[in-house]
Amino acid sequence: MALLTFEKISLAFGLHALLDEAEFSIYENERLCLIGRNGAGKSSLFGIIEGRIKADSGTLRKQNHIKIAALSQSLPEAGDLDVYQFVALGLSELGDVLSEFDKISHQPDPDLERMSTLQERIELQDGWRFDARIRRILENFNLEPATLMQSLSGGWKRRAALARALVQKPDILLLDEPTNHLDISGILWLEQKIKEFQGAVFVITHDRQFMDNVATRIIELDRGHLASFPGNYADYRKRKNALLAAEEKANSEFDKKLAQEEVWIRQGIKARRTRNEGRVRALEQMRLERSRRRNVEGKAKFNIEDARKSGKLVAELKDVSLSFDDKLIINNFSSLIMRGDKIALIGANGCGKSSLLKLILGRIEPTSGEVVRGTNLEIAYFDQNRHGIDLNKTVQDNVSGGTDELDFSGRKRHIISYLQDFLFSPQRARTPASALSGGELNRLMLAKLFSKPSNLLVLDEPTNDLDMETLDLLEELIADYQGTVLLVSHDRAFVDETVTTSIIFDAFGRERKGELLEIVGGYSDWLAYQKSQLINKEKLKNTRTQTAKETRNINQAKVKLSYKDKRLLDALPDKISKLENEISLLQTLINSADFFQQPETETNKVIEKLSSFEFQLEQAYEDWERLETE
Repeated sequence: MALLTFEKISLAFGLHALLDEAEFSIYENERLCLIGRNGAGKSSLFGIIEGRIKADSGTLRKQNHIKIAALSQSLPEAGDLDVYQFVALGLSELGDVLSEFDKISHQPDPDLERMSTLQERIELQDGWRFDARIRRILENFNLEPATLMQSLSGGWKRRAALARALVQKPDILLLDEPTNHLDISGILWLEQKIKEFQGAVFVITHDRQFMDNVATRIIELDRGHLASFPGNYADYRKRKNALLAAEEKANSEFDKKLAQEEVWIRQGIKARRTRNEGRVRALEQMRLERSRRRNVEGKAKFNIEDARKSGKLVAELKDVSLSFDDKLIINNFSSLIMRGDKIALIGANGCGKSSLLKLILGRIEPTSGEVVRGTNLEIAYFDQNRHGIDLNKTVQDNVSGGTDELDFSGRKRHIISYLQDFLFSPQRARTPASALSGGELNRLMLAKLFSKPSNLLVLDEPTNDLDMETLDLLEELIADYQGTVLLVSHDRAFVDETVTTSIIFDAFGRERKGELLEIVGGYSDWLAYQKSQLINKEKLKNTRTQTAKETRNINQAKVKLSYKDKRLLDALPDKISKLENEISLLQTLINSADFFQQPETETNKVIEKLSSFEFQLEQAYEDWERLETE
């Protein structure tokens, strides 16, 4: 039985129909992903489900007493609340009471009378049971209850907002662009939490890898209609391509027949006297149908105007280190960036990716080491914070600076025509940037970026809020770009499709903080590298074990040792055996499929423990060799 059903739901803003008699249902334990063009009406559809928006017509059916919780795309504003108080507010009135009780209890001089009143209200509603639920969720999410919300990063605020939604134990969980503000480890964590959730999940997302990993069904909002595709995003792409080909063929045949009928109706006087009235009515119906047909929206068309070639060397980093307030960001890193390289910077939020970009571009200088920059560099910089956009100006003025024409590839081009390549209609081009959606703002950034020649393209989180068609086109654009590309992105599929090299931050864990690793390939290649390193460690361990056994056999033939050294030597076989067992258990844990889907704080503890045991094992072998040769 369906938890929720749309029956011929329609919604329009002005003349633009977002939903046109749309129909679909949500069932228990489904994981649905909603996709569609920016501005197609996805968030409005969520608004109807939540009850924030009333449909123009149609019926929304829900099971009795169904609970719906939502996580919006914007980060939560929490004022001076701590994490516990913020999450407790998800429980409505009881949450207000628990939140207030917690807030007063942390004051230096708490109001005991007020606390007593609140305690009575909590006990009347069996509220301590809900207090325990809040604390269990916070522990599961690695959130410290007393931490102030305003001190959290974007990714951790996302975690808190999700905890607030889940504390209600909803039947349906709505997530609007939940991967925004999350780094890759955060996205992997979110994927795991969604899979563990005991209820239906409905997600708006443009992250293709995320959909492949979590979706059981794709819902597409296309020209006002909802279509359902069982399976993940890869399954959807196969079926969608077949449907579009069939639709194009049907439309072509329809248009051909319509053209033939138009020729017939315009024949001479004699033909008009004897014409078949039924055929005339059929033609009129065809004309009406053609006028109503909403064609597939065009795709964005990007072109980057290439500048003259840069020098062969773009940048060379020689033993570069960077620190801020005694915090080591980059430690003794060397790299050579050549013309035509396409490089991804991969790492957690706050690890220093943007700082490395600034070092390469000369916006900051290293604490030590040297950065040599190449010649003839013409840089196009996509800033994730969109500082290059003036929200008070129109779309066209942001790009053209107030003129009607652009110089593009040696010819003049009208700004309206240029912006149509980025899916801005003439009316939308004259709209203030403040009225644009997140996806439209990113398209505007790209339009402004690509309007000028460049040979070094720097993209800092360009994929946020972009729809799938635009992402596909941006991938093709980067692949064809003749210059050099520096990319920061948490979109794993996008990284895999665009780069030739990756620079990994914190690749060696906390024991080697600030040391960067440069590998060939993208995110998938980084995963393969991690796996190969674990395999190599296992082989090394086996080799050492065999060596220890061989050495053990000749132990008696050695010169007599001191009493202390003899006791140390006698204890080494057991010590080595125990360390090898501990290392084997930890490596098995790390090799498990869901290990890197845990929070980074948890995985780092295990990796640090493994490094410690491996160091102890190396010391034990060195002691063995020293004592055996004495």
